[in-house]
Amino acid sequence: MPRLIDTAADDAITLDELVDALDADPWDPRDEDAFAARGIWLARLARNRRFLADMAIAELETRFAGQARNSYGAQVLMLRPPGGRYALRAAFWPAHGDAVVRAAGTAPFFYDLPHDHNFSFLTVGYLGPGYWSDYYLADQAFDGRTHRVVGDRAGLTFDRRARLEPGQVMLYRAHRDVHVQHPPDRFSVSLNILGHDRAQPWRTQYRFDTATDTIAQAMTVTPSEALVTIAAQLGGDDGTGLAQDIALRHPNSRMRATALAALNGLLSPPATHRLAERAADDRDPCNAAAARAILAG
Repeated sequence: MPRLIDTAADDAITLDELVDALDADPWDPRDEDAFAARGIWLARLARNRRFLADMAIAELETRFAGQARNSYGAQVLMLRPPGGRYALRAAFWPAHGDAVVRAAGTAPFFYDLPHDHNFSFLTVGYLGPGYWSDYYLADQAFDGRTHRVVGDRAGLTFDRRARLEPGQVMLYRAHRDVHVQHPPDRFSVSLNILGHDRAQPWRTQYRFDTATDTIAQAMTVTPSEALVTIAAQLGGDDGTGLAQDIALRHPNSRMRATALAALNGLLSPPATHRLAERAADDRDPCNAAAARAILAG
């Protein structure tokens, strides 16, 4: 289960005061204890029962002008877009009987989808009884940096089913806490402090099959992964040359795998063989296995 944060009763604060508190010292969102210590400030914002309604009214009156950098869709109201270390958001959790679920189903809200996160975040129950979750712990060796493929063992351990209670603060730890969210009994809202760092897009978020304890899908895709495929397919010798360099030397294993797959079938048989021979020594076992499969084929 995510880490529960003990937050003593204290006065409510404004959103700007939360931002000032988060910016006051150089805490590192990758440091679990440092991140957990910010939970008291999120709890204090949650005691402000007016700020979110005021912000919702302002966004409606300005046709959502403040949501230009919202990449999360209609489920989320961004309170502050990603900065150097964090982003702030409010997340909406409709119940099964709410009109939006009847119209669009549960998929837009990621209900019933076992997944981890490639960032840590604090959450607090702000409105309503809170969404339900089945909580799992992932194997500590599962860090999001090593390239995993569909069917790999996940190493999940079931913990419990619980809900995010009103005023409760929890820290979800990147790649450690896995959950399956279910609709709340009534419409609910949570507030989040999302950790953010430059390496985050290169750490893979996964969907899991809890029945078989395996990886079902890699959910993270960076723009660079699409670009290397375009370069290989349409860029001629320059494109395939760059893709070969990426397949062998890029520091991210997922990017090397994407480049190798994009080149398969484009090069001459001798060039393909040479590339696959070198890639067979990849330090990532999944990438090395893919290269050996090309050699075998």
